[in-house]
Amino acid sequence: MIKTNDMNNSNNSPTVLVAGATGFLGSEICRQLIAKNKNVKGLVRITSDSNKVAQLKELGVETINGDLKNKDSLKNSLRGVSAIISTVSSTLSRQDGDTIQTVDDEGQINLINAAIDAGVNKFIYVSFCEMPGQSPLQSAKRKAEKHLAESGLNYTILQPTFFMEVWLSPALGFDYPNAKANIYGEGKNKVSWIAIKDVASFAVASLDNPAAKNTVIELGGPEALSPLEVVNIFEIAKEQKFELQFVPEEAITAQRDGAQDPLSESFAALTLGVVKGSEIDMKNTLDDFPIHLTSVNDYARR
Repeated sequence: MIKTNDMNNSNNSPTVLVAGATGFLGSEICRQLIAKNKNVKGLVRITSDSNKVAQLKELGVETINGDLKNKDSLKNSLRGVSAIISTVSSTLSRQDGDTIQTVDDEGQINLINAAIDAGVNKFIYVSFCEMPGQSPLQSAKRKAEKHLAESGLNYTILQPTFFMEVWLSPALGFDYPNAKANIYGEGKNKVSWIAIKDVASFAVASLDNPAAKNTVIELGGPEALSPLEVVNIFEIAKEQKFELQFVPEEAITAQRDGAQDPLSESFAALTLGVVKGSEIDMKNTLDDFPIHLTSVNDYARR
């Protein structure tokens, strides 16, 4: 019986480096790449969660140490790599020295520059869609996007809207296990909520799809739904009425304006993005990428 590691090391497909491999999105991208029999390297840090690193290795991912904040570490990481998929962001990291400035801005640019020096053929960058107003995180993402587009690399920039597993979760006030939900603003503006696994599918498909070459692709789910419509879907799925707590837009704006650090300011700005709504028309994109999108109803019943 051929083990996954043996199979991956013996095939002749190009090697893909996934930066941010231990994250929710990065690990799903690794899983899908392995399922397609790709050679996969996962960029991890010495301080990365050992359980997550072990899970990557079990999948068949070759893990390699590197840090976007350390330019020299990236040179070794990119040896033999033909394509990069970067999902790295400081928003979920609490490690020393990780900030929007050092990771999402300077770190991402370090990785792009290292890719140029290493002769990488393809660079796929998972950013996020345009949000109203400015924030440190959005500024960093747009700066990295611009640098990549002007780099001379064959690039794809993916701009997903709000992840349903993140924004429709207890961690951010959508406490579906207990039938409670925070509603930001009036909850009437529509969002094209997207599943993490679907974003991963677009990233993987962008490696070989000619429609992905040197372009920016906005990503959303199969339908745009307001937070109140989402609540209704969950109420039907759970057969239980939800208790709602409304958070006024003015309170979120005050939180953003009074933030003491760039991450808090950026999170409040993202929350205002939910308030304002974020609709993405996926018709033309799905013509080029025939991916079956996960609906909020699928997510609620799962």
